[in-house]
Amino acid sequence: VQLQASGGGLVQPGGSLRLSCAASKFAFDYGAIVWFRQAPGKEREGVSCISSSDGSTYYVDSVKGRFTISRDNAKNTVYLQMDNLKPEDTAVYYCASDADYYCSDYGLDVGDFGSWGQGTLVTVSS
Repeated sequence: VQLQASGGGLVQPGGSLRLSCAASKFAFDYGAIVWFRQAPGKEREGVSCISSSDGSTYYVDSVKGRFTISRDNAKNTVYLQMDNLKPEDTAVYYCASDADYYCSDYGLDVGDFGSWGQGTLVTVSS
């Protein structure tokens, strides 16, 4: 399983970024791909999830209405479109996957995901 996150950068408050997670075919076709983030001095937090079987999604409350997760089947890539970014969104963002996971409303636990990509830094600052 291979995952590669990209797309981070510096953006002003209110701005937008789109993160990409390029996945191996196995990771893309089975289970779910998720985004976590980790701000300095804080625990890793589950942000969003998308299931391969039916495209079901999950968002943590703090990003609902601002972030959108999607899949591009032709590119084996999951995107996280982040709009109306806030300084508190500043973090290293990681994508992860698990072949047996299905996205639900119960939140995301770091321990449920065995495959991780490298992080991409998102900084929201004026």
